[in-house]
Amino acid sequence: MDRLGRGIDALIPKDFDETILSNGQDRIQKLLISDVHPNPSQPRREFNDAAHNELVSSVARHGVLQPIIVVRDKSGYQIVAGERRWRAARDAKLNHVPAIVRSLADLEQIELALIENIQRVDLSPLEQAFSVLKLQQQFNLKVEEIAQKLGKAPSTLSNLTRLLQLPEAATEALRTGKISEGHARSILALKGHPDKQNELLQCILNNGWSVRQAEQYVLSAKKAIKTGNMSDSRANDQTIARRLGQKLNAQVLIKRTAKGGQLAIGFSTDTELERLAVRLEKS
Repeated sequence: MDRLGRGIDALIPKDFDETILSNGQDRIQKLLISDVHPNPSQPRREFNDAAHNELVSSVARHGVLQPIIVVRDKSGYQIVAGERRWRAARDAKLNHVPAIVRSLADLEQIELALIENIQRVDLSPLEQAFSVLKLQQQFNLKVEEIAQKLGKAPSTLSNLTRLLQLPEAATEALRTGKISEGHARSILALKGHPDKQNELLQCILNNGWSVRQAEQYVLSAKKAIKTGNMSDSRANDQTIARRLGQKLNAQVLIKRTAKGGQLAIGFSTDTELERLAVRLEKS
């Protein structure tokens, strides 16, 4: 099984999650909710109300199942990872929250290991995206901060993490090398229109479209969406192919390209080809 198939833990140093949560020597402590506070530099400021309320209900019934990660500071304990769980525990009126207290030195070593891992040349775009996401989530780092550490442009990392928003089928195609990162970006450009995303993916896989052809398809699709002309081109193609096939008494296929397409009329013998040619010339 490949690295991505084993989940996000396979994308980072083997002991990363175990180290940040517990290395076998740390013990989970029960900390007073009032002694714990969020990181003031945490880039995330908005939390989905519906998701938060669901988490509050779950915590009220079952408690906080996964400990949060904190470091000591002059005000008590600052959250490194798990702010949503802490907020839910607070709003569920719990008095304590399970936590593992780490030192800043420990976290710096883990962060450095992850940074070095992202810079490996053998990581796929998806693996890099997962690692960047891990840095954002576990260390509250902004994209600009991660970009500076990696020596990359923030826009490069933003585009990279957007790959995690691909539909499942496109993610699998990118993971297995059936489509390129450029193809994936074209599919992402049609986010919010899953039918068009799937149609583009199938055209890339079945017709061997280049990235340029995929980009041209996106432009055409967006124009159709904007004008309200969002008819199912595939169903329409099948209808037209069926009508032509009945008229010519032959198998007719329509193969879409980025701009337009090709009409293929099948024949099995030279005699049948001659018949079709005479028929078309008379049309």
